Amino acid sequence: MNGATVGSASGAARRPVFPFAALIGQAPLQQALLLAAIDPGLGGVLISGPRGTAKSTAARALAELLPEGQFVNLPLGASEDRLIGTLDIETVLRDGSVRFSPGLLAKAHRGVLYVDEINLLPDALVDALLDAAASGVNTVERDGVSHSHDASFVLIGTMNPEEGELRPQLIDRFGLMVELQNAFEPRTRQAIVKARLAFDHDPAGFRAAYAQQQAAYVQRIHTARAALPQLAFDDAVHAHVSALCIDAAVDGLRADLVMLRAARALAALERAAGVTAQHVDRVAGAVLIHRRRQHDPQASHSDQPESAAPSQDGTGNGAAYSAASLSSSADTDWGYLPPEPTAAVPVKSVIPLGAKKR
Repeated sequence: MNGATVGSASGAARRPVFPFAALIGQAPLQQALLLAAIDPGLGGVLISGPRGTAKSTAARALAELLPEGQFVNLPLGASEDRLIGTLDIETVLRDGSVRFSPGLLAKAHRGVLYVDEINLLPDALVDALLDAAASGVNTVERDGVSHSHDASFVLIGTMNPEEGELRPQLIDRFGLMVELQNAFEPRTRQAIVKARLAFDHDPAGFRAAYAQQQAAYVQRIHTARAALPQLAFDDAVHAHVSALCIDAAVDGLRADLVMLRAARALAALERAAGVTAQHVDRVAGAVLIHRRRQHDPQASHSDQPESAAPSQDGTGNGAAYSAASLSSSADTDWGYLPPEPTAAVPVKSVIPLGAKKR
């Protein structure tokens, strides 16, 4: 970890980073980011919120806690080759050897790949991002030649809902989602501004005041990653996860899988002996908020149980979008699109001019 700065993808721009431990009023976001850092296979974190709510600040702060301290930013105008890398086919044909030029996915390995306004990216790029984030591997194929490399990173995507949404097929593939709001509580707002002014005035002194807490976060992430394989799920945890996902009317099984992995990451973060239903409740909001569908009021399970109520961490389990925008995808293995009735329009037969009726 780089103790003072976070490297960009180019390695040229380096600047002091606002400490993760000094973020104020962002407990749900900090929890989601830590869980994704502990288990990058969760599929990343989607942060939705208005401008000026510390989305990029939190992403850079998390990168500093990871082994390489690498922060890679994907610009909106990036091409697919810049993202996944390129193969030199001429070298293959001439020498029989594979010559690979790494892209941003390779540079983000063991760090953070940050995508601002991810809802404005082409769908093909978002697909490639999500595939690599979930698998930890990037594979480039050109004309029958392929090359694979490790690409284990924490994907953090941000979006402003006022500028458009992600397609349901893509938003469902993000492991966790957090919705940020503007701070309208006077004391919280003042505390945030004071902290930012203090950091801008004396970055080194401000960071020194949080050095011990920062080191503790680094150690907690390291320890939690090592503990993940030892934590199992009992039948009671599986049953609780199933009940929450059924009540939310999610499509497919991705929500169940992500909820279990997120609960396990939280248990590892807290050095718990096992995964419990309480861990599930505390991650359920971030897992379901972008997957929940509105219930049929006539359905027997339409009433939301207490177990699906907003958790104390403030993430909430409430629906954030309409049922139409949250309908999950025809996403290969996990989702489906339910059939929809199509209105029938009666068509009158037309007899050509001069033809005789039979």
